[in-house]
Amino acid sequence: MAATIFLTMIVLLLLGFPMMIPLIIGAFIGFYDLFNGVGKMDFMVQQFMAGIRPASLIAVPMFIFAADIMTRGHSANRLIDMVMSFVGHIKGGLAVSTATACTLFGAVSGSTQATVVAVGSPLRPRMLKAGYKDNFVLALIVNASDIAFLIPPSIGMIIYGVVSNTSISELFIAGIGPGLLILVLFSIYSMIYATIHNVPTEPKASWGERLTAVKQAVWPLGFPVIIVGGIYGGIFSPTEAAAVCVLYALILEFIVFRAISARDIFETAKSTGLITGVVFILVGAGAAFSWVISFARIPQEILSAVGVAEMSAIGVLFVISIAFFVGCMFVDPIVVILILVPIFAPVVESVGLDPVLVGTIITLQVAIGSATPPFGCDIFTAMAVFKRPYMEVIRGTPPFVFILLAVAVALIFFPDIALFLRDLAFEK
Repeated sequence: MAATIFLTMIVLLLLGFPMMIPLIIGAFIGFYDLFNGVGKMDFMVQQFMAGIRPASLIAVPMFIFAADIMTRGHSANRLIDMVMSFVGHIKGGLAVSTATACTLFGAVSGSTQATVVAVGSPLRPRMLKAGYKDNFVLALIVNASDIAFLIPPSIGMIIYGVVSNTSISELFIAGIGPGLLILVLFSIYSMIYATIHNVPTEPKASWGERLTAVKQAVWPLGFPVIIVGGIYGGIFSPTEAAAVCVLYALILEFIVFRAISARDIFETAKSTGLITGVVFILVGAGAAFSWVISFARIPQEILSAVGVAEMSAIGVLFVISIAFFVGCMFVDPIVVILILVPIFAPVVESVGLDPVLVGTIITLQVAIGSATPPFGCDIFTAMAVFKRPYMEVIRGTPPFVFILLAVAVALIFFPDIALFLRDLAFEK
């Protein structure tokens, strides 16, 4: 049965069907085979609905909606201007500003693709004009957007938390350390690149200009304060923080900045609804598919064949990292989380790994894979937004992927990179 399901799914993917179709068909084949016909297909529908029932998933459309509102408004540009005023004058300052802006916008949106659009659109022309090569610029934008998957609110962490029944609040806090480490390493590489290629620096902003930029960015900086401060202080759950973020975004862009109209809000809500529909279909289909493979004991057979049961905790983490990294090079990150997390859940529990650490490593690998050839989704987002060919988008990615993989390895050997803030925040 397993061979039939996976072969069918691969054929459907190669024929160009969107990922939700192979998932649904794969689940259908599994239920048909397990229950000898279509008589129990109502049970498949029950599993589908169970997948989208957790209340935590309400946070996903809310964060998407808040990010869409800010992308249409002034928040992204104000954050960029603030960062530029402080580091734009150093060697590689514009590139450092781009990576920092991706981090700050990630603390607002939780989406790598939204970050590519919001930060890349205004900063790519400025970087090209400053003398950076386009392959470096594209690679920086695509890979720095990965930080958005780690810095809260992370949509990937929400999906992982729901599937694995892990605290989303703890996952959010654990993602801050690795995200900031990646930002530092990207900044160092950017400065080295600018020095080697003799990229001119930007004029140094005066302290008056910096103060003005900070004042203009104070309101947008309220988003990470609401999310991290609210969760850390026990004021909000992640879902409640998402709802407050939507209200805050509406007040900010519609009333304070007056950057969007009522029609823009309607269009944004419609766009969010479409994206949410796709995400929830994937989550529901993934839940049904995961039930099938779990009931058929496919995970146990795969892990036994690989020999994971005899591995140490570090060995298990390496296998998990490789599986998620390779999976997201070919398939949508949410789908990979939905399929692979239930497969590895038994062995994670058996070796006593911290599920928050595992979730942070998985989220990082998912982010890396989404920006890695051949089919990383952020690559195609950049191709569509910047209208550049595939090879040009991926040409500059190897140094950034190397840095990201180095952080992933560091997380395995030094888990406190992720867990220190979590333990501090939740007194563990």
